[in-house]
This record gives sequence, C-alpha cells and structure tokens, in this order.
Amino acid sequence: MSLNLEGLIPATILPMTADAEIDEPQLRRYIRWVAEQGPVALAINADTGEGPHLTHKEKVRVVEIVADELNGAIPIVAGLGGPFTRQAVEFARDFKAAGAAAFLVFPISAYLSAPLDPEVPVRYHRAIAEVGLPLILFQLQPALGGVNYEPDTLRALASIDGVIGIKEASFDARRFIDLARILEELPRPITLLTGNDNFIFESFVLGAQGALIGFGAIMTREQVRMIEAWKEGSFDEAKELGRRVQRLADVVFAAPVGDYRARLKEALAILGVVETTYVREPLLPISDEQRELVRATLAEVGLLTPVGV
Repeated sequence: MSLNLEGLIPATILPMTADAEIDEPQLRRYIRWVAEQGPVALAINADTGEGPHLTHKEKVRVVEIVADELNGAIPIVAGLGGPFTRQAVEFARDFKAAGAAAFLVFPISAYLSAPLDPEVPVRYHRAIAEVGLPLILFQLQPALGGVNYEPDTLRALASIDGVIGIKEASFDARRFIDLARILEELPRPITLLTGNDNFIFESFVLGAQGALIGFGAIMTREQVRMIEAWKEGSFDEAKELGRRVQRLADVVFAAPVGDYRARLKEALAILGVVETTYVREPLLPISDEQRELVRATLAEVGLLTPVGV
C-alpha cells in the first residue's frame, strides 16, 4: 500500500464500554465514519485513542479491528512507544502483523536527558526501522512528556532509512518554522506533519504538508477540505474553514488539556457519531458546564442546529 502523508491523518478516538473496555461495535462504526471523510491515513493508539492507558494486548487488538474494518482502503499509522529498545521492536513487530502500515514513534523517558546524546534516539529509531515499516518521527512539547530535538539530532534522525515524516507538536510556531527550514536543507524529502492543534490552518502557511492531529478525530471532512483548498490556492476558503476548525479545537484543547479526549467523545456523541463517552481512569468525564460549552460551540461552527432554531 502506498503511503501518502500529504493530507489529514486523524488520531482516532477509542470508544469504551461502561467498565472501560474496548467497545468493538462502536469502534467499528466510528472508524467507518472517519474513513469516509477523506483522510489519507488513520493514526491508531495515539494519545487521542487512549494509547497510554491500554495494555499492549489491547493495542494489538485495536489495530486488528481497525485493519479489518478498513480492509486496505487507507493505511494505518500505529502509535508506538516502549521504554527500552528491545520492547519497542517487539511491539512494532506485533503491530505490523496486526495490519499497521507505518509507525508514529513516541518519545520515551530516555530522551529526557539534558543534553540528549543523539545516539540514544538514533539507535532506538534505527532498530524499529529494521522491522520493515516506514517511521514518522515525533517532536512533542516536554509539557506533554515529549522532547524538542536539537537540530543536529533531527538531522541524524532524518538520515535513518525508513524515516518518511515528522510530526511536529511543540505547540510553538517559532520552533515549527525552524524545523521546516531544517527539513528543506536535507538531501531527501521528509514530510512535515503538524501536530499543533493550537494553530492548525496556520501550520500550512508555515510549511506543513500534512496534519497528524487529535483534532482530526472530529470536523474531519472540514479539515480534509481545508488542506485541499490550501493546496489548490483557494486561500479564502481554506482560511475560513481554518477559522471554524480552530474555534472548536480551542474549546476541545482548553485547559486542562488532559480532558481533551473526553471533550472529543462528548462532541462526537452530541453529533450522533458515537453513543457513549466513557474514558478509562484516571481520566474523568467532563462537567455539565463543559459539555454545554462543547454543544454551544458545535452549533457556533455550524455542525449543530442551536436549540430553539
């Protein structure tokens, strides 16, 4: 399967039952819905999909379910992280066997040394690449448990055979621009994917070629069209779609950011895409006040008819 990253790659949600187990029927319905909106791939078991709160066995099962539902229609990018190299490689092999077409490689705790020896992430990613699927690097803000790589480390990582893209999620426009310039200087193309849910449309103005974002789990068709319009040169249309998209994204990703998964599920439930909004503890459901704000914002951006209209 060819892997085109230059579009929207939603990081999908994971519907759960009341006892916080995988809700397979709802997951299948949701995957069908999101796949019909026009994304170029789906990111599974990322943070949005409860990845940090699942066992490895559950993650493999989620990939299997999604692969079965998609039946090869679009590729699966599996979120991948292991605290040590051997385990990450084992996980990668399991995800590949389950149907993954690429890996989004999460930062690990060993990257938090300051300064970071470039050999640490390079050896880790190189070992995963030997599993035989393409890799997407992940620059993530430290506030969310990630790392902002130094330029020399980024260049070394980009030189690994199999690396085809990088998700930049520093939530820092200056750092995003600096990374775009580094990628422009490389001897081979590496696709720049925005992971910045706080400036989605603007990421394309600054050099993004695609988006791998949690907010892609909702308003998916609007974001797909926004990217298409930008590439076509329909800048006014792209900008207006970006304004609508960002309005809801700002509500979903408001503080505390950890509630964004629950807010996404509530929004999708209000729209009738999913039926339930359960999250796995220690995550908690959102308040009635937050739920009403989500509902009002859905109406404001044109996804829901306001009450009384």
